[in-house]
Parts: sequence; structure tokens; C-alpha cells
Amino acid sequence: MDQAKSEVLAFTAFPKAHWRKIWSTNPLERVNKEIKRRSRVVGIFPNTAAVIRLVGAVLIDMHDEWIASDRRYLSEESMALLNDAVDIGAHAAIDSGE
Repeated sequence: MDQAKSEVLAFTAFPKAHWRKIWSTNPLERVNKEIKRRSRVVGIFPNTAAVIRLVGAVLIDMHDEWIASDRRYLSEESMALLNDAVDIGAHAAIDSGE
């Protein structure tokens, strides 16, 4: 755990207003649950492309839902805080390739 400290606490580089949403895996779990629900309806996929189309359709639907509705995951005001928190230094789990 000591070796992974920077990765575990990577969310602290963002504004404090974002922490509650960033450290949670709820959005990811929701996406996985929706993909699972829709794939059960299909049952058996004829090929890999069919699976990719289904997952793509789920992601597009969820994206449209977040864009069109009044429920934004992160508000525009809180996103504006990111400009103040921009750090050009090294980031956890990101390899610059140098």
C-alpha cells in the first residue's frame, strides 16, 4: 500500500469539490450494470463486432443522458476549478514515455 500511495491518492490533485465523485466507482458500476442488462436481452452475440456495437450504443445513450439532462456529473463551475489546479509535473500512473 505504501508503494501505491500516489496512485491511491491521485484524486487529491483535483479540486476538493470533485473528490467525492472521483473516488467513487459508482458511475463505472452503473455502466457495467447497464451493459450486462442489455447483453442479457441479446443472449448470444454472433461476433465480436456485435458486442462492440452494443457497448458503443450503451455508452452513447449514457453520454446523451448526461449531456441533455440537468443532472451533470461535474458542473461547469466545478470544471472551471480545474484550470486553477492544472499541474504540469509528473502524475500518478502516467508514463510520459521519456
